[in-house]
Amino acid sequence: MTTLGYAILGLLSREDLSGYDLKQRMAGRVGYFWSARHSQIYPELARLEDGGYVTHSVVEQRERPDKKVYEITARGLDDLKEWVTRPPVPRPTRDELTLKAYSVWLADREEATRLFREEELRHEEQLAHYEGLRTWMEGEWREDLTSTNSPEFASYATLRRGISYEREYAGWCRWMADSIEGRGPTRVGKE
Repeated sequence: MTTLGYAILGLLSREDLSGYDLKQRMAGRVGYFWSARHSQIYPELARLEDGGYVTHSVVEQRERPDKKVYEITARGLDDLKEWVTRPPVPRPTRDELTLKAYSVWLADREEATRLFREEELRHEEQLAHYEGLRTWMEGEWREDLTSTNSPEFASYATLRRGISYEREYAGWCRWMADSIEGRGPTRVGKE
């Protein structure tokens, strides 16, 4: 099964969803750390259904086409439970901004500073959004955040990871911009 399949099962383990609802959840709740295009979700749902991991029922709608609502099966839940504790497959890190930093010594100082300031701002904005979510979760889900067998705890745990990531990335961008502003003339040479 693909990682996207497990992401879909993770969403369906919380609630039954249509393909459209899955896309919305994928863009929102899961989109902070995993993404999928609309064109990927429906074929994956078909594979999951063919494999016996999900089933669907048809819900009639007025003034709209009927919709399929997907539900995780016992087999899907068992497979998801087993997958959760399996070590992730190591994947190479691909970070374009870090790659740019590797050659920043060649860049125009003002343009490079601007780039890193803009990225710092972008990460600070995402951090502020996450901090708002954390405040909301801590107020709404107070008791559930200490129960490690609740979906609320799992959502909170992933949010905390996102907060740490955005805080560190914004700090690194700030350090880069500050360093570039304070450096001497650019030298051409090899490392």
